[in-house]
Amino acid sequence: MPYLTRPIPRLLLARSLSSAHLRDRHFLLRFAALAKELSDKPVPLPPPPRPRSPHPYDYNRLMSAHAAFDSSGGSGADRALHLLDEMRGLLHRQPDAACFTTVAAALSSASRPGAALAVLEAMDADGVTPDAVACTVLVGVYACHLQRFDAAYEVVRWMAENGLAPDVVTYSTLIRGLCSAGRVAEALGVLDLMLEEGCRPNAHTYTPIMHAYCTTGMIREAKKLLDSMIAAGCAPSTVTYNVLITALCKTGAFEEVEVLLEESSSKGWMPDTITYSTYMDGLCRSGRVDKGFALVDRMLSNGLHPNEVTLNILLDGVCRSSSAWGAKCLLECSAELGWDASVVNYNTVMRRLCDERRWLAVVKLFTDMPKKGIAPNNWTFNIVVHSLCKLGKLHYALCLMRSEEFVADVVTYNTLIRHLSLSGKSNEVYLLFHQMLEEGIAHNEITYSLVIDCLCREDKFTVALSCFYRSLEDGFFPSVISSIVRGLIVGGKLDELHTLIGWICGQGFAIDVYMYQEVIIALCKNGYCQGTEMYKVCHILERMLSLR
Repeated sequence: MPYLTRPIPRLLLARSLSSAHLRDRHFLLRFAALAKELSDKPVPLPPPPRPRSPHPYDYNRLMSAHAAFDSSGGSGADRALHLLDEMRGLLHRQPDAACFTTVAAALSSASRPGAALAVLEAMDADGVTPDAVACTVLVGVYACHLQRFDAAYEVVRWMAENGLAPDVVTYSTLIRGLCSAGRVAEALGVLDLMLEEGCRPNAHTYTPIMHAYCTTGMIREAKKLLDSMIAAGCAPSTVTYNVLITALCKTGAFEEVEVLLEESSSKGWMPDTITYSTYMDGLCRSGRVDKGFALVDRMLSNGLHPNEVTLNILLDGVCRSSSAWGAKCLLECSAELGWDASVVNYNTVMRRLCDERRWLAVVKLFTDMPKKGIAPNNWTFNIVVHSLCKLGKLHYALCLMRSEEFVADVVTYNTLIRHLSLSGKSNEVYLLFHQMLEEGIAHNEITYSLVIDCLCREDKFTVALSCFYRSLEDGFFPSVISSIVRGLIVGGKLDELHTLIGWICGQGFAIDVYMYQEVIIALCKNGYCQGTEMYKVCHILERMLSLR
């Protein structure tokens, strides 16, 4: 196939292939050819900055184009909002309902429900009467983002009372919000209401229910729903099948996936790139990388081409098939191969190199990124911080965290706290703990557990207890108590443990059977269940039993 046999500079792959098995060489060569082909595709140009005329119709078309051009990053929604403000302010043109609705929908899709509500409120303030589409966007904001279902139902009622009959899109949007909140029974009730109102559901109506079943492991119910759709004359869409295929791949039911693909033409649906990418990901994760690569030929024979997501799945498969070293070498010579590698590709390989404990290779790839104009993201920085800590280069890891390009998050701090703690640097640990508060980064249960463990190892039990009490204020009682209990037992502080359990009793916290077992095991391991300390152990256990 010409798509897979384009010449690539194989001498550049010598490092990658020299130590690889024959099968792995084949994977590397196939991947290199696919990467080059994808990079050769022209990049679509962004929409023009403004329309040819100030008419609302032209503005609305341009708003839609900007929103569609960058629907995930959010900048398209910002540009659409700017155009709306331009109409209302500079041009003194009255946007129509379609303009307001387009911008509100773009902001909602960018997960900015507050901004979407502000646009719809501005629409009302300007005296523009909302249509059914605008009301449906409002239902989506309330149901899918804010989970204010009472407000969503009120909008639906208002539509019915004002001659704007809710259509299949309105009801499907409400069902999607209910399903995302786990209220599947209520969503099924809305489905019944649709049928009573004579509104015929379509695949968009059923797919959220299918997704809710699949994400909760109810595969059998999902299959029954699929059969019910077909029996009712509602043809499932490719998206519907993709939801089911994702669930089947997670459970390793690849034979059932094959049956679905083989029957696709007779069932009236066409697998798309997402279908095959999902299937490839499942196969690669289960160690069947050869079958994952074989799916590329099936895609091509159906007129489909791999996208960046597919490419990264295959790259991860290359890493899983033998080692990440060959994939690292591919990245290093990506420019010569004609492959425009992305930060996601680098993160994938660096993560796999971490799994193989090749910390220096991770740092090498990190230093290679700026040379190719690839900007690291927070995931990249966290991988590198982890690698530097594993190499014992804590100073460099701290310097990297404090660089202007890096916005540290709770994962960064937890990584540094863990390794500083293992190095016995409790003062630095506590400084980082307080620095998180100054930076506005919330502690999680891992942060508290790490800090408490460190302080107890350094015999700083008073500070550790203070840290534990703070964790209770943040609502982390069940997950953090084991750290302080274990630290007090190992440190021989049974009196403090007895006092702590008494305080817990007074505050009304509940200790479950698992915590009870953990305390007994820790006491026995540290030799307290025999000899003169046994009476203290009995007092502690009696106090714990009084909490049950």
